[in-house]
Amino acid sequence: MTEATLRLTTSQAIIKYLANQFIEIDGKEMRVCGGGFGIFGHGNVTCLGEALYDTREHLPLYRGQNEQSMGFAAAAYSKQWLRQRFMFCTASAGPGTANLLTSAALAHANRLPMLMLCGDAFLTRLPDPVLQQLEHFGNPTLGVTDAFKAVTRFWDRITHPAQILQSLPAALATMLDPADCGPAFIALPQDVQGWAYDYPAAFFDKRVHRIRKQAPDHAEIVDAAALLRTAKRPMIIAGGGIQYAGAVAELTAFAQTHNIPVVETIAGRANLRQEHTLNIGPVGVTGSDSANAIAQRADVILAVGTRLQDFTTGSWTAFAKDARIIGLNVGRHDAVKHLSMPLVGDAKLGLTALSEALASYQAPEAWTQEARSERATWVAYTDEITRVGNGPNSYAQAIRAVNDLCDPRDRVVAAAGGLPAEVTAHWQTKDIGTVDVEFGFSCMGYEIAGGWGARIAQCEREPDKDTIVFTGDGSYLLMNSDIYSSVLTQRKLIVLVLDNGGFAVINKLQNNTGNTSFNNLIADTPTVRDPFAVDFAAHAAAMGANTETVSNATELGEAFLRAKAADTTSVIVMQVDPYDGWTTQGHAWWEVGTQHVTQNESVAEKHRETESARTKQRAGI
Repeated sequence: MTEATLRLTTSQAIIKYLANQFIEIDGKEMRVCGGGFGIFGHGNVTCLGEALYDTREHLPLYRGQNEQSMGFAAAAYSKQWLRQRFMFCTASAGPGTANLLTSAALAHANRLPMLMLCGDAFLTRLPDPVLQQLEHFGNPTLGVTDAFKAVTRFWDRITHPAQILQSLPAALATMLDPADCGPAFIALPQDVQGWAYDYPAAFFDKRVHRIRKQAPDHAEIVDAAALLRTAKRPMIIAGGGIQYAGAVAELTAFAQTHNIPVVETIAGRANLRQEHTLNIGPVGVTGSDSANAIAQRADVILAVGTRLQDFTTGSWTAFAKDARIIGLNVGRHDAVKHLSMPLVGDAKLGLTALSEALASYQAPEAWTQEARSERATWVAYTDEITRVGNGPNSYAQAIRAVNDLCDPRDRVVAAAGGLPAEVTAHWQTKDIGTVDVEFGFSCMGYEIAGGWGARIAQCEREPDKDTIVFTGDGSYLLMNSDIYSSVLTQRKLIVLVLDNGGFAVINKLQNNTGNTSFNNLIADTPTVRDPFAVDFAAHAAAMGANTETVSNATELGEAFLRAKAADTTSVIVMQVDPYDGWTTQGHAWWEVGTQHVTQNESVAEKHRETESARTKQRAGI
């Protein structure tokens, strides 16, 4: 019997395949690829562009302003969908593709799916050297697209149309794998994009995917339960993987059943609501005194869905040296860090199985009450530092003003500078899964672009809610063009621009290590003779946004309510003090490089102070 075939070009086949891949979420089938972001050039417009045009109703294409910001938007989209759906990004050969490197690295660090379909040099090499081609004299196969091998989970260059029969399913499987999830990159030589092949028609049949849920090994459950039963002071670290696994209810039930305090990582913020009695706060370098206090005393730590980044572990000084760690993680690499007892498997299934194995075990009530007492003290501190009028304008005051007025289902986005720490410390979670603080790569420029991608996803499920972006002046100046994108596409954002005159948090780090302010605040930049402030409101207004400049957090709250009532993007600008108003409590030690030899006594003193805390650092155990 003759196999049915379809004669298509490489680019047509790629897009047709993507359009027929589905996933079931909450009982509803939808395309696993929500569409894409694209900037066309000669390397992708003639072939891939034509294929995308023919499928524009099924795979909507958002026109980007910058390839890097397209990648940020795609990452935020997949994060909003809890890695169950993704967007593709297409860029032309050369600089367009190169601009995606940073966003690919962000997606890789955060374990987020994103598909890149990028133009490449001609496979035949007949027209070489072509426009925007890098020439490596000793290796003509090497080019810009090879740079993505370091920042992707899957990489391939299509050298024949038939190759996608293997490559596309492999890329999709990688992006949907809970352990190996990350960005996938497919290089598309300009000639190969248009080459035709007789594809098996069955390749394009509708397929409904599922995210694999791997149950933990029974022996590992037994071992973990045996260790946890010995705990006098147990603690749960709740990471972002809990939300990806859909395990928030299981986390809550586990903590309540066994009376174990919970602390959250940055990625794990909004695993528990603010008022939950076992929510002891964020842990680590940008954490809370309450979480860090019990972390220091915990004897057994159940780390769930976290990669134990240095901001969580205080560069491995946050925990007692003799504390034992159980790593419940879908990824083996994360489950065994620092000689953790591994419990490799899905968080939802793992917490349920571990709870059954623990039976009636509960943490001593005195320990849990101690944790609650620490939490009450921390909440009182945050209530005071976020109070309007408590010192000059600060991030903390702005955050609280918005927090008090937002809808429980509004989504907050932050990424770089001082805002991630302040949002992590002070944002009072009103509902589950509503916080996106990108601190895996902590990438300047993610804020507005990521907000746009998050809003696109939010509009697909909760269009009546808002996406709220906190950004500093530094990140705004680095990447702001998706304010224009949000207005063009009618994907409303509320953007808070908090202007402290430069890179104030790095200036703070500079000062805290004994150095003089230099080249961070604009006022301290030696090549700037006459510093002046940017009129951010006028700039954003030129991109079509409603804008206001306010004088204090009270006015900011009033402007925020007007922004919520508006039907288009609003940008609210407030100056904040670069020196005063920082959250001074809630920090764990963080290892940064300091000068071992210096003529500057203040730098030398800070080096000795930094090194003195190293005695608490767990050296790989």
